[in-house]
Amino acid sequence: MPGPFAYRDGALCAGSVPLAPLAERYGTPLYVYDFDGIAARYHAFSQALGDQPHRICYAVKANSSLALLARLARLGAGFDIVSGGELARVLAAGGDPAKVVFSGVGKSAQELKDALAAGIGCFNVESEPELWRLGELAAAAGVVAPVSLRVNPDVDPETHPYISTGLKDNKFGLAVERAAALYPRLAEHPHLDPVGIDFHIGSQLTSLSPFIDALRRVLALVDQLEEGGLTLKHIDVGGGLGVRYDDEAPPSAAAYGAGLKGALQGRPQTLVLEPGRWLVAEAGALLTTVEYEKHHEGRRFLIVDAAMTELLRPALYNAWHPIVPLVEPAAGAAAPQAADIVGPVCESSDVLGRDRAITAAAGDRLAILAAGAYGFGMASNYNTRNRPAEVLLEQGEAYLVRRRERYEDQLALETLALGESA
Repeated sequence: MPGPFAYRDGALCAGSVPLAPLAERYGTPLYVYDFDGIAARYHAFSQALGDQPHRICYAVKANSSLALLARLARLGAGFDIVSGGELARVLAAGGDPAKVVFSGVGKSAQELKDALAAGIGCFNVESEPELWRLGELAAAAGVVAPVSLRVNPDVDPETHPYISTGLKDNKFGLAVERAAALYPRLAEHPHLDPVGIDFHIGSQLTSLSPFIDALRRVLALVDQLEEGGLTLKHIDVGGGLGVRYDDEAPPSAAAYGAGLKGALQGRPQTLVLEPGRWLVAEAGALLTTVEYEKHHEGRRFLIVDAAMTELLRPALYNAWHPIVPLVEPAAGAAAPQAADIVGPVCESSDVLGRDRAITAAAGDRLAILAAGAYGFGMASNYNTRNRPAEVLLEQGEAYLVRRRERYEDQLALETLALGESA
């Protein structure tokens, strides 16, 4: 069972906290996150890098809960953002803007202005038009923008094509040769400061070799720039380290750190990392209640109150998540039977788990595990469903960090506009 979840005296717990009382108190669907597990992983990442200068910038897109961001900021984390909205969240949570890196291919002029005004640590620039737009905006504001060019190393990450970002046919980054030509021009720009270089080849990587291959290609460019007189301050290796959903065996933090340090060979630049999924995925669970057990044409369905509106990954990527009962089946209970675990949304893709051997019936509660990353962030109001509450666990205490949405919350931004002009 991934992450901090295990049965204790027949009750599924996160650490020492049983989950069933949380489902009873706050209702389902309900997201639960174990911050102690997240903090342990954060420290493991830092310890794995040892004396190598480094900065861990949590990838906010994985889970942007304010309570989570605030706690990571207190640990000293920086943040990797991909939108103005994520910057607003980091600042609201008390994050240090000087530890923020801004990634993403489509930064708007307003987003760039806001980030310049906030004084963020670095802009990870992904195209020439973005670079010159940033230069013009920095000049207008009378500031110098710290810049890192995102290089596309054309390395196959051996992952799902939807989350591959480092191949030459992906939309991300610049070719190595083009970046090499741009850095000297950057160094001469009065309002752009080339402080680093970065790459990110994809997500849910379970092998070290793509990381190391990409890093070595980028280090060759770093050496080339140094020969030309330009020394960068940091090397950003992105994120993407995989987690265990089913039978994956991703590298440990220690192995990952050792591999990166081995490739760097003692270089003085600060190593910037952007872990997201690896920090939070296994620490999260989506709790749900079985509404009906249905048998149809030889198939068994457990229809639950969670749906693709709460956890989109199975519908979007055909992703696999462990699904287990909150109460451990007693010794001698009926053998688990195969079932499709499906939600109430009016789409055939609303399947959370297919052909799962599970002991459960109407009224029982289940936990969908390894759901701490890209769960709530992708949640929607499709079918006018309210987004779920979120509970964060820390040192044995449970905190409601987001209340369940209400219908009036959804309706508040709309108007009937019957005969009224805007």
